[in-house]
Amino acid sequence: MIDKLVASPQAAVADIPDGATIMLSGFGNAGMPVALIDALIAQGARELTIINNNAGNGDTGLAALMKAKRVRKITCSFPRQPDSWHFDALYRAGEIELELVPQGTLAERIRAAGAGIGAFYTPTAYGTKLAEGKETRRIGDRDHVLEHPIHADYALVKADRADRWGNLVYRKTARNFGPIMAAAAKCTVVQVRETVELGALDPEAIVTPGIFVQRVVRVH
Repeated sequence: MIDKLVASPQAAVADIPDGATIMLSGFGNAGMPVALIDALIAQGARELTIINNNAGNGDTGLAALMKAKRVRKITCSFPRQPDSWHFDALYRAGEIELELVPQGTLAERIRAAGAGIGAFYTPTAYGTKLAEGKETRRIGDRDHVLEHPIHADYALVKADRADRWGNLVYRKTARNFGPIMAAAAKCTVVQVRETVELGALDPEAIVTPGIFVQRVVRVH
């Protein structure tokens, strides 16, 4: 019997090792898997590489992970916000590495990993510092930059509801990066508000099929 339900956030992230590459869903705080991140902080893994839309907000979630100095590198689109003070302090002190990726390119690089695409060309960032050292090609009447997929060891994702097979339904804009990250990681761990019986989720409403999910934990 397939049953991907895990008893607690702590059990769900217990095997994440030092140096792991982890994708975190969320657009700011919308869709951020805070319970899983808190469990990861308590677990103690260090030297992590994080892929996220931004570089943390305030003092919770990803920002708390940075405050604990567990992040070696972050790949994101928006590292500077009024409340990204933990990233800002670490970056100015030379204690964290940043890979800046335009948001659309970030999403497509993650999607490409899940889809098995080897690389793709995009005009975004051509002629800027973000294109330095990358292959370029003229396609039609525009110059393009070759971008490669982003894979991860783990994806920590927040969804709204799940069944024991790991089929997921999201809540409105909290969906954001979750579906593509779930497909791009070797192990996808999901926190949900509610778990339901098999068949209770409308198949037309399922966004992430259970094939992309390894662990589900209900967070009250």
